[in-house]
Amino acid sequence: MPEQAPRPLRADAQRNRQRLLEAAVRAFSQAGAEVTLEQIARDAAVGIGTLYRHFPTREALVEAAYRNELERLCDSAAELLERLPPEAATRAWMDHFIDYLATKREMADALRLVIAAGTNPFAQSRDRLLAAVARLLTAGAAAGTIRPDVDPADVLVGLSGVSLAAGGREQRDQAQRLLDLLMDGLRYRRAD
Repeated sequence: MPEQAPRPLRADAQRNRQRLLEAAVRAFSQAGAEVTLEQIARDAAVGIGTLYRHFPTREALVEAAYRNELERLCDSAAELLERLPPEAATRAWMDHFIDYLATKREMADALRLVIAAGTNPFAQSRDRLLAAVARLLTAGAAAGTIRPDVDPADVLVGLSGVSLAAGGREQRDQAQRLLDLLMDGLRYRRAD
């Protein structure tokens, strides 16, 4: 007998799940891995039973919170391209990427718990990120504003470097200047 796909969550259950994920990211980023699940449930305005129905273990919650952040970042590439020109969408996505890495760094202790439990929350991260960057670069190349010869992996490494050098929330001004420099290197310049 073939496996059936899980039924989609009711709208209220989906809202509760999303509130739990958002509360978990805030809690694990601010208070670390030792924050209580009861506190996360309170911050999400749901009962602890609702938390456990969605996430049976602390590790499941941490992993889902991280993957949700990754999904939001990657999905934002398409959303930005719908409302901004490709060059502006790419630059805006770079800001989102720096925020994502700052959150990931703040959640490091909680993510180590997931890894210690034998799960790799980062298993598909690179592929997803490369696909998002490629989408932005392809749109920019098609518009004639971004060089067509740029490797998405190089952009990802450059963004990671900016995050390492100036990824703290207090270093936002420097990160902005570095991202502007990176963006300048991506721009297509026609030979006169």
